[in-house]
Amino acid sequence: MLLALLKLLAASQGPVLEDFPEDEPESDEVAVLACPVDFSRSIEAAADTDELLAAFRREITAMRPWYDMGLNQRKRTTVGVSGIKLEDLGDFIYAFVKGEPPQNPRSDIPIASTLKFAVEDLKAYYIEGITAQPGQTNASSKTLQDWFWNETVCGKVFFLLKKVCEASSDDLMKMIGAHFIVPGEVARAQAN
Repeated sequence: MLLALLKLLAASQGPVLEDFPEDEPESDEVAVLACPVDFSRSIEAAADTDELLAAFRREITAMRPWYDMGLNQRKRTTVGVSGIKLEDLGDFIYAFVKGEPPQNPRSDIPIASTLKFAVEDLKAYYIEGITAQPGQTNASSKTLQDWFWNETVCGKVFFLLKKVCEASSDDLMKMIGAHFIVPGEVARAQAN
């Protein structure tokens, strides 16, 4: 990997962004995310739209101390590209699931792009929060992905959001639903 990085320095122009041709090395060590917040009951209990929204809000609130701890440790965050306040992200996203899209808080981009950025902000919020917990800083991307998509209410909401976007009459919203809400490999695994 270091050699591939050094070869990038020889590029005649920059910035350079290239895919690394190998996956991260697999380890025999099994990483388990030891989140002290148990989301499984919230997911099972959330059978209807109102219950799911309440569980979603509780989960986002429960992640806040961990996110704040990570922000304090790292002194930086990737959350914020949507321009939506952190405490409003869940309700903004969930409005689409309910079929009641909100007003676009940004005038510079279409609502579909704002939604995509809001989804990315919330994913980053969860990952930055979980990795701030003791012993979780080296969790693999696979472990984090499995946790997010299989064990959180947010993952369940994003699967519903994907379906709503794909059914939209707006072409940009359809594209975002098909390609940007849920990673392809996660969507394919869920379908099987």
